Amino acid sequence: MADEHTNGPLLELDGITQVFRTRRGEVRAVDNVSMKLGVGEVVCLVGQSGSGKSTAAKIASGLLHPTHGAVRFEGEAINGRGRGHRASFKKFRRAVQYVHQDPYASLNPIQDVYTTLSAPLRRHGLVKSRSQARERVSELLTQVGLTPADTFLPKFPHQMSGGQRQRVAVARALSLEPRLIIADEATSMLDVSIRIGLLRMLTKLRTELGVGFLFITHDLAMAKYFGREGDIAVMHEGRIVEYGPTLQVITNPEDAYTQALLEAVPEPDPDLAKRKRAARNAARGAGQPSGVPAA
Repeated sequence: MADEHTNGPLLELDGITQVFRTRRGEVRAVDNVSMKLGVGEVVCLVGQSGSGKSTAAKIASGLLHPTHGAVRFEGEAINGRGRGHRASFKKFRRAVQYVHQDPYASLNPIQDVYTTLSAPLRRHGLVKSRSQARERVSELLTQVGLTPADTFLPKFPHQMSGGQRQRVAVARALSLEPRLIIADEATSMLDVSIRIGLLRMLTKLRTELGVGFLFITHDLAMAKYFGREGDIAVMHEGRIVEYGPTLQVITNPEDAYTQALLEAVPEPDPDLAKRKRAARNAARGAGQPSGVPAA
């Protein structure tokens, strides 16, 4: 899906800051965050709950306007004003799609799968008839591994498993042929085995369709699996504290918070865990304790 815009970033966050005002004063949820994501690239935004990563994701998707800073899509700010801006923002909203954490909450409980997936197709004029819509919806379901597609068309959210609901949510995001998908903790509510299956499906879609991903997660293991060929941005208290190629950050973290996140990842082999702990202590220096981030 390369085009004339491949020389510059597809999406750019330029010094975005988000301040929420509460009765107790101001809360700076995102603090001067900058990030670039090119066509077909993957960036995993990693951090604990409350680190500001979901707020940053909503700003990146246009769902939330930053207090300060700018979001640019193909070099053009998306938070401007005027008729020209409205046209470019509509283009942006089609090109950048969002997959939420909870597939049950994000799907309309009184709409079947066909209605859910055909609605954006009709709204944007991508299909001209019901038969064409049905054919395209069936293609989308096949793409996300829900086969045979005909058996899923009449189903409602409560008639499907969590993994199936999330695949429908991904199919809905794909329906508008996006250039970037923002997946906000899209696997966190699923069982581990289902989680891996969904990540494999997303990886396949990224390879076949050239779709870029901003993948939000608190799980470094998931980030390493999905973003192996991309970058990781580690977020802590609203700021990005480390940013670089995934394998480089995972194997040789420079920031103390990133090191603490890695130490918090459980190691099922006790002997290997002991050796890793000894190696970290040796590298850190004798007598310097290791820190694990608070929940």
